[in-house]
Amino acid sequence: MKKIIKKENNTTAAATSLAALAAAAAGVYFLYGSKDATKNRKNLTSWSLKMKAEVLEKIEKLKEIDDKIYNDVVETVSAKYLALKNTENTEVEAIKKELSSHWKAIKSKIMPAPKKVAKKVVKKVAKKVVAKVAKKTTK
Repeated sequence: MKKIIKKENNTTAAATSLAALAAAAAGVYFLYGSKDATKNRKNLTSWSLKMKAEVLEKIEKLKEIDDKIYNDVVETVSAKYLALKNTENTEVEAIKKELSSHWKAIKSKIMPAPKKVAKKVVKKVAKKVVAKVAKKTTK
């Protein structure tokens, strides 16, 4: 009897861990990082915690995430909680708006900053190209 061992693709593992990191960053930012963090921790109700946890769970299951996907997840979860009888629509909308506004902070924590191109190198290459073109045109 042979045992079949599946090796997980590195990109899949990286994407999964990236999504988990995004979810954790969203939760931590909401409770501790935002300017209204103390107010957020005081105003939590059980259904709002469940709503936020559900958003985090759905984000963790994603392989890739961007602002459109994040906002779609927030929208679907908030629609579910708007349909419940024991929730107030104004509170659900407020939490939805708040979760949607956290995307920029989450993105800055999970996405690396783009590398800056050194201007000196570009200028040197440009000068060399201009010099070569000038030599060819004068010949």
